[in-house]
Amino acid sequence: MMDGKKWIRKGLSVQTLKQALRIVPCRRSRPVAYRLYMELLKRFAFELKCHINVPNYEMIMKSIDDVLHLSHKFGLQVTNPGILVAEFLYSIVSQLLDASLDDEGLLELMPEMKSRWATIPQEMEIDAHDNYSEKQNEHHEKLYKMNTIMTIEMIGKFLLDKSTSRILDLMRRNLPTHWVGFIQRLQLLGANSSALRNSKLLTTKDLLHLITDSGGSIVRHSETSSLRKFHSVMDSGSLVSSSGSCQGASRSALWLPLDLALEDAMDGYQVNATSAIEIITGSIKTLQAINGTAWHDTFLGLWIAALRLVQRERDSIEGPIPRLDARLCILLSVTTLVVADLIDEEENARIDESVCGSTNHWKEKKFSGKRRNDLVSSLQLLGDYQTLLSPPHSAVSAANQAAAKAMLFVSGIDVGSAYYECINMKDMPINCSGNMRHLIVEACIARNLLDTSAYFWPGYINGCINQIPHSVPAQVPGWSSFMKGDPLSPVMVSALVSSPASSTSFSFLKPGMLDALYCKLTKEFDESLAELENIFELAVKGSDDEKISAATVLCGASLLQGWNIQEDTAHFITRLLSPPVPAEYSRSDSHLIHHAPILNVLIVGIATVDCVQIFSLHGLVPQLACSLMPICEVFGSCVPDVFWTLPTGEKISAHDVFSNAFALLLKLWRFNHPPLEHGVGDVPTVGSQLTPEYLLSVRNLHLVSSGNVHMDQNKRRLSAVATSSSVQPIFLDSFPKLKVWYRQHQKCLAASLSGLVHGTPVHQIVNVLLNMMFRKISRGKQSLISVTSGSSGSSGSVIDDSAPRPKLPAWDILEAVPFVVDAALTACAHGRLSPRELATGLKDLADFLPASLATIVSYFSAEVSRGVWKPVFMNGTDWPSPAANLSNVEEKIKKILAATGVDVPSLAAGVSSPATLDLSYSHPSRNGFLNILRLVILTGVSSPATLPLPLAAFVSLTITYKIDKASERFLNLAGPALESLAAGCPWPCMPIVASLWTQKAKRWFDFLAFSASRTVFLHNNDAVFQLLKSCFSATLGQNATTISSNGGVGALLGHGFGSHFCGGISPVAPGILYLRVYRSIRDIALITEDIISLMMLSVREISCTGLPRERLEKLKRSKNGLRCGQFSLTAAMTRVKLAASLGASLIWLSGGLGLVQALFQETLPSWFIAVHMSEQEEGCKGMVATLGGHALAFFSVLCGALAWGVDSSSSSSKRRPKVLGVHMEFLASALDGKISLGCDWATWRAYVFGFVSLVVGCAPSWVQEVDADVLKRLSKGLRQWNEKELALALLEFGGVETMGAAVELIIEDQ
Repeated sequence: MMDGKKWIRKGLSVQTLKQALRIVPCRRSRPVAYRLYMELLKRFAFELKCHINVPNYEMIMKSIDDVLHLSHKFGLQVTNPGILVAEFLYSIVSQLLDASLDDEGLLELMPEMKSRWATIPQEMEIDAHDNYSEKQNEHHEKLYKMNTIMTIEMIGKFLLDKSTSRILDLMRRNLPTHWVGFIQRLQLLGANSSALRNSKLLTTKDLLHLITDSGGSIVRHSETSSLRKFHSVMDSGSLVSSSGSCQGASRSALWLPLDLALEDAMDGYQVNATSAIEIITGSIKTLQAINGTAWHDTFLGLWIAALRLVQRERDSIEGPIPRLDARLCILLSVTTLVVADLIDEEENARIDESVCGSTNHWKEKKFSGKRRNDLVSSLQLLGDYQTLLSPPHSAVSAANQAAAKAMLFVSGIDVGSAYYECINMKDMPINCSGNMRHLIVEACIARNLLDTSAYFWPGYINGCINQIPHSVPAQVPGWSSFMKGDPLSPVMVSALVSSPASSTSFSFLKPGMLDALYCKLTKEFDESLAELENIFELAVKGSDDEKISAATVLCGASLLQGWNIQEDTAHFITRLLSPPVPAEYSRSDSHLIHHAPILNVLIVGIATVDCVQIFSLHGLVPQLACSLMPICEVFGSCVPDVFWTLPTGEKISAHDVFSNAFALLLKLWRFNHPPLEHGVGDVPTVGSQLTPEYLLSVRNLHLVSSGNVHMDQNKRRLSAVATSSSVQPIFLDSFPKLKVWYRQHQKCLAASLSGLVHGTPVHQIVNVLLNMMFRKISRGKQSLISVTSGSSGSSGSVIDDSAPRPKLPAWDILEAVPFVVDAALTACAHGRLSPRELATGLKDLADFLPASLATIVSYFSAEVSRGVWKPVFMNGTDWPSPAANLSNVEEKIKKILAATGVDVPSLAAGVSSPATLDLSYSHPSRNGFLNILRLVILTGVSSPATLPLPLAAFVSLTITYKIDKASERFLNLAGPALESLAAGCPWPCMPIVASLWTQKAKRWFDFLAFSASRTVFLHNNDAVFQLLKSCFSATLGQNATTISSNGGVGALLGHGFGSHFCGGISPVAPGILYLRVYRSIRDIALITEDIISLMMLSVREISCTGLPRERLEKLKRSKNGLRCGQFSLTAAMTRVKLAASLGASLIWLSGGLGLVQALFQETLPSWFIAVHMSEQEEGCKGMVATLGGHALAFFSVLCGALAWGVDSSSSSSKRRPKVLGVHMEFLASALDGKISLGCDWATWRAYVFGFVSLVVGCAPSWVQEVDADVLKRLSKGLRQWNEKELALALLEFGGVETMGAAVELIIEDQ
């Protein structure tokens, strides 16, 4: 027989291989030969290195593939010799496994798993049996059984050996379908093998443990060296902070991006086409992966961030901004849905494995209910955060009811739902005061995330009672009486509007009946939907009065405070806004005309700032826009000759329905902004995406994805909403009138007004409208109003005051409005029309058709930006004067800015002419801007306050509106546009506008002062730089301020900006100010360099502050790798990580995908290539460079993860391969020496090491999207730095194309 060592080490010739493969099926008849085969494997199979270091290695592996047909069996087209080694090794182990199962009769238990390998004699040609004596047969049988034990032990050794286990793990990663069957057979062997129980080297427990470990062996092996080094300094412990504001660089600061994202969602000037559920879910998955936290800590961080969001609005200022309802929506509805989706994702993954045939019981036992259990533990620990759990005033009643419900349940007292509608909580025998945790738990129970065992948690209730008070009043109107059949009387409607559905629908289980708990919980949730469905049924099929009453109820507390059913309520409303065409309908007019009263009630009911924000948070803005567009199209085309009378006695016309729908539609995108905003790279800015076309495309995308069974719960909900109105895609071309107006609107913003032709219908309507607006002007002035456009012009004639108003379709009026306003403004500029007459005329036009305010806004926006109108003096004679409040507004602005650490000059009005204030950006001289501004102010010529004529006309128009509910929806449309206009004008236009409005709405003073303070940052990027610097300083606690000196989330975002502090408005935290400013910054791309600069400056201060020179010189890593004297590398890295986290969050929020793409493709490469002058002391230079590299690594990976996600579940992940590939190519080229770097070498090495470590450890799916050649070059460069484990891990996650290189690297490192 051929020498064994040569046989193995020469790679097994083809003929020898054929003979060896004959041995396994003949193991019973030829146990000696099989034993020899096993001994040879045991001795030489693990010495893989010597097998590949032979001249004919590739040819040998190709011959083996020809014999065993490995490529064909595994379906891999790549015939790389390294891949063939992995396949060959897997085939050996798999054949041994099947042989062991066959020996013990276990293979028959899995008939569906037919062995791919020959394990029994009849499958192969074998030699004839020799005749053996009885004694020899006995010996052979004994040897055969021993061989079975040895085979199982050999399998264990293959799984235990570092090299072979990693190679097998590559098969798991790249051939999961094969691996599933392999694991199933191993489990079967481990659970049933008698030979395994007789083994002295391997036990059943050991084998099952090896199986468990094999699922994560790659990650553990790689983290034992390079990755563990990185994570040891990036990790900062567990979530232990008990501070209500979670100040300082504590573990709670890990969730800083989440705090910022939640607060950003509260910007009332911006709605989002993407649901907050999707955004928060992606952020949570990203932060959990990047920070490496358990789901217990992740859920706890989520709850704390949402509670902080609510607490910041406890004492809010008054103004047209989202209030507490939107914040409670985030906490009790959106966050609960996020948790539900995360738990559903885990549990569905196990179901999918089961459907695919997996019986991976060890995994199911390990992870069964893991996230659900972690949710329970996080909510139990949440009770320790008492300062965060205090309910705001509007939620006290609901919190008390939730606490009472739990107490009665634990006490074993069964009461009906009507009980809570009648009883006063003060009548309860013990204190039933509840907190926000009671509401959170109830929200989780309603969605089947918890059961009522939560009521028995220690400290959850204040005690038990024996009986309930008997002094319960008679039943009052409410949801329980409505469900019993009581009609929708005015009293009943009022009760249902003020109380959300099922807010008191509590029907309790007796203790000990937990076996029926799930069914009961489902029933309770179904009861709430049953109430809504009854209301919806009345809105569809009831009488006219019942329809209107039902619509009113849906827009009440069930939408604003029905947190457990909020998305369902919004869904019902969108369905009612899109009534189907009756099958028998044959009239020429639209069926929507006959639904005018209920449509108007619905539209007015959801037009408030908070309601719009709730629709936005639930991702229903695209569908809402899709429902409003046909209403606008139909009612805007109607002549207002028909009126409908509402139950309140109010009469409405087609103009009213159109105006209300049109105003709401325009709130859903930034209609008053230029259509082509400056984008970043080849990705437009977020604001410019909010167009009618974009909203419809998002809605259609929901429609297309409705058939995808792999969608998460949130996408399934949105798909259901989209399909409920129409199963067909909808485009802007479906609404020709709306499209015409939209194109005209875009044209108006982009160019000067033109195109009015004398004698056309539009020209005639312009004359009619001008006559209507200025009919009170004396006949001697009738020639003062003229319309000019290009070469054409006409004079309007005066009509009598008693003349009826024109009856024209709204779309025709809107087409003429720009020319009407232009004529009026021109007349005022030439003195033919007084400012008061101009304002009165514009108000008459807006009263005639409220929707015309939108076109007035677009015209004024365009004209102000063109800068062709002369300024007018706000002197109190011709135009209103701001003098009465201007000094107070300026003083408030100074206080707000001073609190953020931004240095601004005196802003006294009347000191200088606005025309002398050049606020253009000059990046090279940041500090010079404020000095120049001070000089201009000190030397400027005194003059009264002035505003550009269009802005003066616009503000004069807006202050003619009453601040009431009827005008609110139109002021909410005009307000953001007015602020945007004033902010774009020279300083101090915005303080003047704010002063004028403060005279109108004194209770809005704080809000207006805050709004005015924001415009300082829009005129010059130096102020933005100072604001960003304040954000970093506040977060890191580097400078003591009036807000906080401890740093952290509390210092960055503060505690709101209400007037509950002495001296009026409280200091505004820099983070809040930035979140309300950045959307209006013109050159948002420039902030990336500022953020990187500030982050690196923070790293330098963290590294060097407070350390004497002699200690810096001796600063080295100690034995435990963490401390040197009093210096803690982990503590420093925690703060560095916090700075990087803040920087990444600001990049992501400010510019979205576009800014992140530019960061990877342009900013970071340029930064590394550039030479950076260092000013730090020589002693801390190395530490600064190293920590700076780690900071950049964490910053860049977090930026990408927030934008793209760590997996491929989000739509934005489709952009990742291209951008990531470009950046990885840059890293590889620099490592190859093809690119010269100007940065410190220590910074570069720390960055590459940290970036690759984080990608491999936290976002391994990214690696597979990178070109294999780039990965190999990166791996080679890392090996040259002696980072062998990281180099190997990079190849291991690279997929099939790098699998061969990974195998060869594993073998080489033996």
